[in-house]
Amino acid sequence: MPSIFNSLHIGYSGLSVAQQGIDTTGHNIANVDSEGYTRQRVMSEASTPIHMLPGQVGNGAQVQTIKRVFDNFVFDRYNGLSADKEFSDFEKNTLEELSTYFPEIDAVGIKADLQKYYNMWQSFSDNPDNSAIKLALAKQAQTLSTHITSTQKQVLDLQSQINDQLEVNINEVNDLSKELAELNIQIDVAESGDGYPANDLRDKRNVIERSLSRLIGADVNQGLMESNIQIDSSSNTRSGSYTVNINGFNIVDGNTYHPLRLDKDTNKYGFYDISYERQDGTLIPMAEKITNGKIGSILSLRGGAIDTTTDMPRDGILQNVVSEFDAFAKKLIESTNNLYAQSTDTKMESNILKINPSNSLLNSSLDIREGSFDVVVYDIDGNQVASRKINIDIGTTMTGASGSNSIEAQMNANVDDNDDSNANNDIDDYLTFNWATNANGENSLEFRMDPSSESKGYTFAIMDELKDNKFSSGTNFAGATGLNRFFDGKNARDITLNHELKINPTLMSAGYSPAAGDNRLALDMVQQQFEKYDFKIDTVTYNSTIYGMFDNIATEVGTETNRAVLRNETVTAQFNSTEKEYASVSKVSIDEEMTNLIKYQTSYGAAAKVITTIDQMMQTLLGIKQ
Repeated sequence: MPSIFNSLHIGYSGLSVAQQGIDTTGHNIANVDSEGYTRQRVMSEASTPIHMLPGQVGNGAQVQTIKRVFDNFVFDRYNGLSADKEFSDFEKNTLEELSTYFPEIDAVGIKADLQKYYNMWQSFSDNPDNSAIKLALAKQAQTLSTHITSTQKQVLDLQSQINDQLEVNINEVNDLSKELAELNIQIDVAESGDGYPANDLRDKRNVIERSLSRLIGADVNQGLMESNIQIDSSSNTRSGSYTVNINGFNIVDGNTYHPLRLDKDTNKYGFYDISYERQDGTLIPMAEKITNGKIGSILSLRGGAIDTTTDMPRDGILQNVVSEFDAFAKKLIESTNNLYAQSTDTKMESNILKINPSNSLLNSSLDIREGSFDVVVYDIDGNQVASRKINIDIGTTMTGASGSNSIEAQMNANVDDNDDSNANNDIDDYLTFNWATNANGENSLEFRMDPSSESKGYTFAIMDELKDNKFSSGTNFAGATGLNRFFDGKNARDITLNHELKINPTLMSAGYSPAAGDNRLALDMVQQQFEKYDFKIDTVTYNSTIYGMFDNIATEVGTETNRAVLRNETVTAQFNSTEKEYASVSKVSIDEEMTNLIKYQTSYGAAAKVITTIDQMMQTLLGIKQ
């Protein structure tokens, strides 16, 4: 028969179990607002009984373990949707900011400026010699070009801002990965001795896992799944081997981590390139492999891999807008300049041309097409006195020896352009061709009127020969090289009214010739708004009007923004639903904890009553001796 002291021990074990229950319940209540905290439950069991006649006699209770109420399946879904929501939230906010740069409503925006610009050309065609209209046209051209450059700057600044966020976020990923690896060591040490789960350390690890998921869409892979149905029907957890990966690349492997590297030193625009460092030190490009979380959203917007030739991203929503906007402005610049080259001048100097003058023009970086253009000379009264056709085909180069198919040879050829057997009134008599190199080693093309002819009032112009009367069917030689420019610049970043026209707008021409009342050039400029051109963006070509191309850009921005908003609504609904499911399994419920507190308080009181009863029994025994 067990001794009375064993009965006292049974009461004490009840007190101990109840106290542990109260401690755990209090721990739950204290951490009700702690991020990532998972409610814990005391698992108790009967102590090993005493074997004796007439059978096994109970020996009280003991705490088996304290475990988290945690569902790994729900947590994995919660993590995945956390990454989706972070991606979607950042995308939505960024695109909503982008859409404010294109307020194409209520006669406000670049399209409205374009309409006013072409309306001014119409007014100029009606009054080709009016200086006040020239001033107004110059002002509107500057307004249009400034609006284009300021909008492109806003887009580029937004792209740069989110690029700068990469450094902060990648550094945070590396810090969290390191912390996670160290935490794994602590968990292994804590659980290796008596095998009790390190609940609070595992909670801390889950918080870091979710942070990594939100930041970079990281996935966690662990060993075997263990069910905890004694605690809750949906409770389970994983244990064993542990890795955290990004599309198969482990950034945490047990108690070691592999940092991500950032590099922008060789990029002139400061765009970061991301790489994964293996244990052997090899760097693997990662920009195109990160597709979720906030960093995935940044790369999706900014663009992933960087083109080593241009130092710009190859893709990305913002980069597409930048590229399309540059293509829009480039075509506006070149097509306008190609038309404006029909106006007369005594000297035409091109942009800086980064081409090999001995290579084919059709294979160069310039948008020059096969065909021909005319060089026309006018006298002081606007009468045409000479004209020469310059042909461009696959064999045409910029410079070349006499008799070759180069622009230089064709311009300098001794040809009787007027068929009048006069050797002194042809194009080569009036004009000189010069492939100039400046002090910086940069090249440009120059056509200049002979000083003697210039002193007599002679001027010249370049006129594209159109194959089918469409402005886009010419060679675009003057537009591509920038001869006799109306607009300076190459794209949306630097488009501006020609410097000389800014200083003196009265130099602006409305006609082909210097004759008073000639408005043919202004009429061409008015017609330009209705002409279709090819807008080339990488491997894609849009055939559209200038208005139409801008509409494509603004519509794409609006469409992408609406798509992001709708996607965000869907992801948010899914996230909220999963978050509630996760909270219902693992979060602390004050009502439930208060019920448990009453239960353990009652158990504690009952166990204390057992001890009081045993105490009275012992007093009775002691009284018998007296």
